[in-house]
Amino acid sequence: MKNTAFKKALLTTSIAALLSFNQSGFAATGTVVTKWNDAALQAIRVTHPGPPIVARALAIVDTCMFDAWAAYDAKAKGTRLGQTLRRPSGERTNDNKEKAISFAAHNCLVDLFPSEKASFDALMVTLGYVPSDTSTDLSTPSGIGNVAAQAVLDFRHHDGSNQLGDLNPGPYTDYTGYTAVNTPNSIVDPNHWQPLQVGANTQKFITPHWGGVIPYALTSGAQFRKITPPPADYNTEPERYELQAQQVLEYSSHLTDEKKVIAEYWADGPNSELPPGHWALFAEFVSERDHHTVDQDVKMFFAVSNAILDASIASWDAKRFYDYVRPVTAIHFLYAGKQIESWQGLINGEDWKPYQAATVVTPPFPEYYSGHSIFSAAGAETLKLFTKNDSFGYSVTIPAGSSRVEPGIVPANDTTLYWATFTDAADEAGISRRFGGIHFIDGDLVSRKIGRLVGQQAWKKTLKYFNDERDHHDSDEHEHEHSL
Repeated sequence: MKNTAFKKALLTTSIAALLSFNQSGFAATGTVVTKWNDAALQAIRVTHPGPPIVARALAIVDTCMFDAWAAYDAKAKGTRLGQTLRRPSGERTNDNKEKAISFAAHNCLVDLFPSEKASFDALMVTLGYVPSDTSTDLSTPSGIGNVAAQAVLDFRHHDGSNQLGDLNPGPYTDYTGYTAVNTPNSIVDPNHWQPLQVGANTQKFITPHWGGVIPYALTSGAQFRKITPPPADYNTEPERYELQAQQVLEYSSHLTDEKKVIAEYWADGPNSELPPGHWALFAEFVSERDHHTVDQDVKMFFAVSNAILDASIASWDAKRFYDYVRPVTAIHFLYAGKQIESWQGLINGEDWKPYQAATVVTPPFPEYYSGHSIFSAAGAETLKLFTKNDSFGYSVTIPAGSSRVEPGIVPANDTTLYWATFTDAADEAGISRRFGGIHFIDGDLVSRKIGRLVGQQAWKKTLKYFNDERDHHDSDEHEHEHSL
């Protein structure tokens, strides 16, 4: 994978190429599974939900498609209705699979993104289906898709996410009473997250209740938090606390063009498909690279998105539990009134900024664990397990001067990022947040380890659905003795 000739032979493209759409707005190539994933990703870009909400949405749509498809497979079982939808072997055609998958995806996405119904209807028409067909006749693919999707939605509507706004007014709003210790203008406790004033808006912790969402394979959102070290405490470990801030400043003052590109490429800000969707795009590349069938795609996306859902729950459980400070706040606290070096040159400590777009500054939720690191590690681990190989072979070329932080200046030349393996990509996603001044070293490295464990645990459960095995999840919940 590492020799130059092979690299040149690889498909080298940009994210823009992966997002190429035909006139109807959807991908012109790929399986019906990737088409519906593209529809989901576009809805995410338009509606701007937070990262854990994105992870859940993708997991739900991929689960709905999987459960509908499983009715036409000889071995697989659905997550909600098990084997009860199984159709005779004579009906297990590609056409029936694609139709059932499409009805399931359509119903699911309309439920998750009701404002985007017209675009989902348009894709149904493009595929040759009638979006208003609400049949529940299990002898038809549309009936299978509708029933399978509804069973998943009925379950997930009451999973603790507050999608319906029935636990607190407003979809996905907090119902646990979180209140920030610090204010935008006052650092009351340097161990805790500080909401920032960004333009006219004051940051608000996105989904602080998310650690209580029902996981896919984890025993609870706290499963791995119970065995991981806490972040540095200023009151009891001031040297460790300051050292991690110094490391961020060291990165910040020595950013090369490549490191700046890495920080921006992986930032996945509010106008993008966010980190969970980024790994869905990588899965699309694998689908194209390996010439996947519908069967392979429905399994791969189901596996990846459910692992990333669990990663979101584990990460947000820790974010709420520790409510840990971001580097921007720690550096302002430690270096106020002092001159420090940064990517902006010599500045006052209280003026330091992460290498991020001015509209972001730092994400609207606490630092520990790193979402990027845990999402990416779980996604990479799952793709490695699914393909039985860590080989990735993907690259992206960032045009000169395309930076949002330093437009027209960075990078000085077109810059190509290349990942030989899924693990390489995940590790770069993690360290990108340290380059960008968003995370400390522990927030990154601990989260990478947890992400891999989450991916492995989710994969074991996924194989049971692939092979119609009895799920021992409940009886095994006390048997996970991992160490970091």
